[in-house]
Amino acid sequence: MRDPKWSRFYFSIMEQKPIRILAVCLGNICRSPICHGLLDHYSSEYDREIVVDSAGTIGMHAGSPPDYRSVEVMQDHGHDISHQRSRQFRHYDFEEFDVILAMDSSNFRDLQNIAVSDEERSKIHMAIEGTNVPDPYYGGEEGFENVYQMLDEAVKNWLKKLTA
Repeated sequence: MRDPKWSRFYFSIMEQKPIRILAVCLGNICRSPICHGLLDHYSSEYDREIVVDSAGTIGMHAGSPPDYRSVEVMQDHGHDISHQRSRQFRHYDFEEFDVILAMDSSNFRDLQNIAVSDEERSKIHMAIEGTNVPDPYYGGEEGFENVYQMLDEAVKNWLKKLTA
């Protein structure tokens, strides 16, 4: 006979819907792939299904892998994001995702402008409240490390909040 406490625990986990998180930056080749990779990595620590993806507000890089510097900084920290491919944010992402994390205020405004309802707007958040994650594309290697450090902490905080 099964332990009733275990059964209640098991069924409460099984009944929970997955948490679906989308990371968004401009081109989906620098910041959001790093955030996506970190969300994938840390989500394995939770007894909850967490679905992660990333997108860009523009489609200029659609189909491209992450910037080689994003791949390198993630590899330096033990993460492989080389399989990711850029895609443009689509309006139906509002239906597919529970939380949409914008990397900076410009991305946030772009997403707010795409949203057509208060429900859609309520899903959009800054990845780091009150702080822009700087776009490292035109800078050196240290910019990618800075983005990694910022998002590493932010992702842990988001997952704690969303799984509480």
